[in-house]
Amino acid sequence: MITSTHASCASNMEIATWLESIAARLSSSDNALLRNTLDYVWQYYDGKRLSSGEQVIHHMLGTVTILASLKVDTDTLAAGILHAMPDYLDDYANQLHTDFNPTVVHLVDGVGRMARIKALGFRNNLAGHVTQVEALRKMLLAMAEDIRVVVITLASRAQTMRYVVSTDIPERMDIAFETMDIFAPLANRLGLWQVKWELEDLSFRILEPARYKKIARLLEETRVSREQYIALVVAELQRALQQAGIRAAVNGRPKHIYSIHKKMKRKDLDFGEIYDARAVRILVDDISDCYAALGIVHSMWIPIPKEFDDYIAKPKSNGYRSLHTAVTGLENKAVEIQIRTHEMHRHSELGVAAHWRYKEGSTRDARYEEKITWLRQILEWKDDVSDDGELAEHFKTALFEDSVYVLTPQGNVIALPKGATPLDFAYHVHTDLGHRCRGAKVDGVMVALDYQLQNAQKVEILPAKAGGPSRDWLNDALGYLKSSRARSKVRQWFNHQVLKTTLVQGRTIVEKLLQRHGATAMSLDKLAAQFNFPRLNDFFMAVAKGEISQRQLEKILTGQIVSAATQPDMLMDRKSTKRPVSQQTGEEILVNGVGGLLSVLAKCCKPVPPDPIVGFVTRHGRGISIHRQNCLNMPQLLRKNADRIVEADWGTINDKAFPVDVEIRAHDRQWLLRDISEILSREKVNAVAMNTQTRRSMTNIQLTLEVNEIKQLSRMLALLKELPGVTVAGRRNR
Repeated sequence: MITSTHASCASNMEIATWLESIAARLSSSDNALLRNTLDYVWQYYDGKRLSSGEQVIHHMLGTVTILASLKVDTDTLAAGILHAMPDYLDDYANQLHTDFNPTVVHLVDGVGRMARIKALGFRNNLAGHVTQVEALRKMLLAMAEDIRVVVITLASRAQTMRYVVSTDIPERMDIAFETMDIFAPLANRLGLWQVKWELEDLSFRILEPARYKKIARLLEETRVSREQYIALVVAELQRALQQAGIRAAVNGRPKHIYSIHKKMKRKDLDFGEIYDARAVRILVDDISDCYAALGIVHSMWIPIPKEFDDYIAKPKSNGYRSLHTAVTGLENKAVEIQIRTHEMHRHSELGVAAHWRYKEGSTRDARYEEKITWLRQILEWKDDVSDDGELAEHFKTALFEDSVYVLTPQGNVIALPKGATPLDFAYHVHTDLGHRCRGAKVDGVMVALDYQLQNAQKVEILPAKAGGPSRDWLNDALGYLKSSRARSKVRQWFNHQVLKTTLVQGRTIVEKLLQRHGATAMSLDKLAAQFNFPRLNDFFMAVAKGEISQRQLEKILTGQIVSAATQPDMLMDRKSTKRPVSQQTGEEILVNGVGGLLSVLAKCCKPVPPDPIVGFVTRHGRGISIHRQNCLNMPQLLRKNADRIVEADWGTINDKAFPVDVEIRAHDRQWLLRDISEILSREKVNAVAMNTQTRRSMTNIQLTLEVNEIKQLSRMLALLKELPGVTVAGRRNR
């Protein structure tokens, strides 16, 4: 930022003259502090220039002059002089602590951090990207734990623009662009109007010199007649207000070239049609006088339609309050009039600095969106607490910042939840980058994946060529992921893996049967259509889950199409049934003592030998639906169709597998699914479907298993209940 030169920057006489120019605004102790501070920096600043070419000492004097006009506290003025010190002292913090109070050092350090962000060259990355510009503004405010850091930075930028506008340097366009995009909006949001207007006008002068000169020339050409007209309007208003008993200060309002340009562009107007080219301001004592003065103005001259705004009843988002109206005044010329109280005007002109008096040593941490509210509340809060520590605690409790702003290697700004990790960053950039993330660098240094990111850090992800996430990433206790968005993407990946495995299983079953029957040429799409599945993947899923049994497939392949086997029970809705049901033939079920009848196991209760069972005669020749006697649907069936209930019993069961739904609830832990799989394998139980959901550190697992009998199921459930963390393991009865 700083370069050396052998030329002397300023003489002691120049500094003395400068101190004398602002002495009237400061106390004797404040003047003494500034003089001592200037003596301190002379050895470091003498003969040095900024990268823009401006002499460092002149830049600091200009910056502090602006800060003094904002009526900031003495610590802020001292920090304004010292804020270039990080460029000269490696151990500047310890050195300054020896000679200045902690608040001054804290402010200097904060300005230095913001300067490092400005040095990233963000203009090339953010050009045309409104969201990125907004993100950078938020990051700059989030970094400033003390809002005076932002005030110093804005004052420094205003001084830079004063120098750059009169100097032809290669960087002037970039400086003007970032001033208009970043710093002028920040000044606006903090209510630093004079700084905002100056930053906008100077940037506009560099970026669009022809338009600037045209408006400036028109203002100058009409200046004499406009000033004479305003003097007449002011005199008329003062006389009318005095007669009404309203104490008021009335004066002409200075014009800002960029604001005129914006209004001409926004409303597609010529210069002569801009009402506030002739503008007057009325300052009164209280709000009631504001509205009384408004009534007098409207009684004197005709209001112009749609040109009235009440920012007192409904202030702007940045706290601005005033009444705005436009009237057809003397000589039938339009004139804009603003009416506000002296207090409103003080806030309008000085913004944050008008009300800001920190106690020594206090620092602040506030959410970006609540900055303005915070600044208004401090007037009330700071007088109600006994010490700085209590005040700081009030702010930390009420306005805890919930976002952190970090940078990509390309310099783009990304907003993440407070406490976010490199994994959260990776998933925000791209889902695949998150899945393949295996390491990360923060500001060039390797960090763990559970490292909590801080404002303004640059993050680089080190991905593997292929791979997926770890289930550990979903464990809240390990702290790998903070954002719900990233956690959702990890869960989706694991669910997709289960889906792919199930599809492969279904396709494998179908292809093996086709090979066994010598029907490999058969169209899979046509085969799926015979089971009423328009999509092939849905057909494979149904086969893998057992909703279509191998016996059904074999009957289709041998030309024995059994329509009843391909239709769901008329009482069961396929969409509402989440678990598979294996089709059984009459060879295994005895109905009224007779075997060989067409029957199907009900999907709602999935009976397993030797469950007591009962039959229900379905309509349209779909056979007999076999339910458990304690099925939850039986009371309704008995009440509506008692005549269709028939006795049923298990016939000869020769090594048949029956589907059964099982539910397991357990505390989420590593290797839970592996332990469950080992028990299923040891007990020779096949799992044909599985669904897993984890919420608030609890995992709910729903399985469809194939078992030979109840004893086998009971033994397996007893083993599952003994697993660490398992709270429930039982049969589902839907």
